[in-house]
Amino acid sequence: MNKTKHLKTRLSSATPANLLQNILLCVLIIFLFPAITQAIDYIVGPGDVLRITVYDHDDLKTTVRVTENGHIVMPLLGQVKVGGMKTSDVSDQISRLLADGYIVNPQVNIFIEEFRSKKAVILGHINKPGLAELRGSTTFLELISQSGGLKEGAGDTATIKRTQDGKQEVIVLSVKALVEGGDLSQNILIQDGDTVYVSKGGMCYVTGEVKDPDAYSCDQETTVLKLIALAGGFTGKASQSSVRIVRLVDNKKTILEDVDLGSSVIANDVIVVPESFF
Repeated sequence: MNKTKHLKTRLSSATPANLLQNILLCVLIIFLFPAITQAIDYIVGPGDVLRITVYDHDDLKTTVRVTENGHIVMPLLGQVKVGGMKTSDVSDQISRLLADGYIVNPQVNIFIEEFRSKKAVILGHINKPGLAELRGSTTFLELISQSGGLKEGAGDTATIKRTQDGKQEVIVLSVKALVEGGDLSQNILIQDGDTVYVSKGGMCYVTGEVKDPDAYSCDQETTVLKLIALAGGFTGKASQSSVRIVRLVDNKKTILEDVDLGSSVIANDVIVVPESFF
């Protein structure tokens, strides 16, 4: 109960800049347990540390690191090839080998003590960019959490560069659709060797007769009215019908006069709210 109350307090006191990160953490908590159940499908590789137990045979209990060529050393059996196999298949293989003249109906359990074989690179607007170890079946949200969460000003999209069957592909994920729309198809599994890049959000500027002139994050769905609302709304001196946008078009400054408040903006737009003289 205390943990739930603490989480609610964090969310209620979150600033707009940190809201996306808090939502990501909540989504991660909700979907954490299904992700854990996928760990049985983890594919063992060099550097992983396995803890192996055989029911009612404590003398066979061992903790071993997978060698570069994918082998482990198991009591009674010597070297056993496990690299590239799922943990469930490793358990079945060791059970078959032990049943061949050593133990009647052996029950073997495999636990991953350390995940070392699979890595991804995460870059961009993230708090801890760099090399990340993939601890079992790691989703996009879990990788974000593992890397310290999004930085303030992070954008609505992330890209993944992946080599699949010798061919390079680029996958574009919508962070906004995942978090705000609950589109779990965006929460894909990260693969060994992936490079994940979290984009920087676009910024627009609001100046003139608004209460809090400043820079605010914006995207293709942001309107002039929404930016003015983020800036605290019009002051009493504002000319609401004379709002203009200063925009760079082909590196040249263009001024859009008397724009509709429902007009969409683009990154780097400057929204100017002039003073009314009447």
